[in-house]
Amino acid sequence: MANGLDFEKPILELELKIAELKSLAADGSIDLSGEIKTLEARLEKVRREVFESLTPWQKVQIARHPQRPYTMDYVRMIMLDFVELHGDRMFQDDKAMVGGLAKIDGDKVLVIGHQKGKDTKENLMRNFGSAHPEGYRKAMRLMEMAEKFGTPIVAFVDTPGAYPGIGAEERGQANSIAHNLREMIGLKVPVIVIVIGEGGSGGALGIGIGDKVYVMENAYYSVISPEGCAAILWKDRLKAPEAAEVLKLTAKDLIGLKIIDGEIEEPLGGAHRDPEKAAQAVKKCIKKALKELKAVPLDKLLERRYEKFRKMGSATLFDL
Repeated sequence: MANGLDFEKPILELELKIAELKSLAADGSIDLSGEIKTLEARLEKVRREVFESLTPWQKVQIARHPQRPYTMDYVRMIMLDFVELHGDRMFQDDKAMVGGLAKIDGDKVLVIGHQKGKDTKENLMRNFGSAHPEGYRKAMRLMEMAEKFGTPIVAFVDTPGAYPGIGAEERGQANSIAHNLREMIGLKVPVIVIVIGEGGSGGALGIGIGDKVYVMENAYYSVISPEGCAAILWKDRLKAPEAAEVLKLTAKDLIGLKIIDGEIEEPLGGAHRDPEKAAQAVKKCIKKALKELKAVPLDKLLERRYEKFRKMGSATLFDL
């Protein structure tokens, strides 16, 4: 498999050997079924040993995998009748932030999310998933439209952080994110947030205020990237693995700290190994959350959302 990570090398080597044996046996002149079966059993064992004991830093690496499904992949796999909407009505359309109307098994939703690129050209167009102020303003415009028509909102978070360039700052990056935080707390429709890859800093929070917040098994959600934390605390970005450990950025840690509502299980090896299976897990989570939230009276929904974020920080590392 291309784009293998360092800790995946034993797995990739076995996969290559199996592929070679299958190629040799393809014409039927030699029976290698026994050897192939033995290697496949060994591969399954090694795969489980590796992926069931990942460190936080290794999960960060999987969250950044270039073949990992992005927002538009999930839209394509689990939603129908998607109509993309563009622009913030003030400056321009930010392609690092996508959004539009769609249906999930008949349920109408407004979906928004960060979008990365599949190759260098698209990544440059999408700004590597780092949105500008106009991206957050577009997201807010669409969410206000959803509120007007009573449409639930689904937000997919996947960004290393909001774009920190001079132009973005001049156009009010901090203000646009702060505005979203304030307004999302009071949206009069259910809001479901799912961190599907990177959940970096204010860039993630800009669309991250929800009644239900979930993080995928190999995604991360953090106030800062491990590299940024390492550069500040140790003056050495190579300390990123240690930083990832102390940041408590994995789904399990975040559940313990009462920051998120749950973890979405991924296929063994990560969502990029079986995107369809990962998408079905995401869809199941969204449908369950929608059913629960629609049954809550509006005044209670808003009260719960407010209290949810007010209470964050009451749990400490000692509670883990």
